[in-house]
Amino acid sequence: MTHTASQDTPRGVELPPLQPGPHQRRLDLIAVVATFGGLLFGYDTGVINGALEPMKADLGLTTVTEGLVTATLLIGAAVGALASGILNDRLGRKQTLTIIAVVFFVGTLGCVFAPGLGVMLPSRFVLGLAVGAASATVPVYLAELAPTERRGTLSGRNELAIVLGQMLAFVINAIIASLWGQHEGVWRYMLAVCAIPAVFLFLGMLRMPESPRWLISKGRQEDALGVLMQVRTEDRARAEMAEVEHLADEEAESQTGGLSDLGVDWVRRLIVIGCGLAAAQQVTGINSIMYYGTQLLTEAGFTARAAIIANVANGVLAVVGTAICLFVVIDRVARRKLIIFGFVATTTIHGLITVVATVMPAGTTRAYVILVLCVTFVFFMQCCLNAPVWVALSELFPLRLRGIGMGLSILCMWLVNAALTFAFPVVVGVAGLQGMFGIFFVVGLVAIVFLWKMLPNTSGRSLEELEESFSQGQFV
Repeated sequence: MTHTASQDTPRGVELPPLQPGPHQRRLDLIAVVATFGGLLFGYDTGVINGALEPMKADLGLTTVTEGLVTATLLIGAAVGALASGILNDRLGRKQTLTIIAVVFFVGTLGCVFAPGLGVMLPSRFVLGLAVGAASATVPVYLAELAPTERRGTLSGRNELAIVLGQMLAFVINAIIASLWGQHEGVWRYMLAVCAIPAVFLFLGMLRMPESPRWLISKGRQEDALGVLMQVRTEDRARAEMAEVEHLADEEAESQTGGLSDLGVDWVRRLIVIGCGLAAAQQVTGINSIMYYGTQLLTEAGFTARAAIIANVANGVLAVVGTAICLFVVIDRVARRKLIIFGFVATTTIHGLITVVATVMPAGTTRAYVILVLCVTFVFFMQCCLNAPVWVALSELFPLRLRGIGMGLSILCMWLVNAALTFAFPVVVGVAGLQGMFGIFFVVGLVAIVFLWKMLPNTSGRSLEELEESFSQGQFV
């Protein structure tokens, strides 16, 4: 679904069409700086894929402590996502992202210089706080700065940055292992790279503007207009100001915007939808592949060395799928339709992997068939689900609950992620690939039914227009 030309809002305010100019370039620069948070998210979650094996030898990890090192970051991410909702609403999106950059840097140093698990696990938790906070903050910041016509493409750039970060982690791990694989503590070099984008994020956010919608929610109308004038033409900026101010006045009159709103039926329904959508994205098993891709391909039949090389294909297809999504699909196809199609596609592939792993004998043919199915899964996941889900979450919630709503949804996302990450090697060890992907298949069917009944379409309308529709009970 494409949103073009001007539109009439529910309040009768006509938004002039977007015009090219310096304001558009300024908006693109803001997106580049903010998505360093996504790049950090991707690198920190992907780097463990190659760093874990040498770390196991260096720190003497068992299978249990190996799972703890991987999952501790995800537990931290769940806490960070929830805490970021409060920080976003109190301090603003810009200041929260600046703090996140510092936490990324501190957590990275702790991991790099950790002498043992006593330092590694708390450092991974701290790093997770930053990952989770970035996952909740960057999409909201971009969605609130983006015009309706570009919101899907602009907000979705964070997901492109995430998969780029993961692909870079896979590639850099392979390069470092090739050059210095014989060095003791080579995994420390892999982890240290994360400090570089953290510095860029910190320095960049110092020069970026605050979200105009957050400024309006705090009664800072002049500051909000000043920000909009940087990224819109003057007539468009003033029209958007009128629309958002009207909504803020309505919220103030109805005394909305607090935790008490969770008792309102339509708000509570949005929270359920947000948490369900976030959890559904994780039960596709995408992060099990991104964290344990090398081990998965070894289980499929590749040698250890071949698995490391083949795993790069997952990173490449993730980037290709995300790029197609952002530049071809996301603002041309209704968000609801795209997400449901994505779940149908990924669930079908889970079923195929289950059948292949059960029926085909171990060997090279089986290994390559599973590799093809895995990269096809990653492609559909990135093309239809990852960016659209993040964008839809950033669009669902009313202005004054957007931080908390995103925080709760992404808390669910990270908790499900952590549970799957800890369980994946255990289930594969007990039941094989067919057991794990059979579970993904069944849960995927449940997710499709839930989304078909509950998920509204969020594309093609302004954030304020969506809120008015939801408040009137208009969802699917």
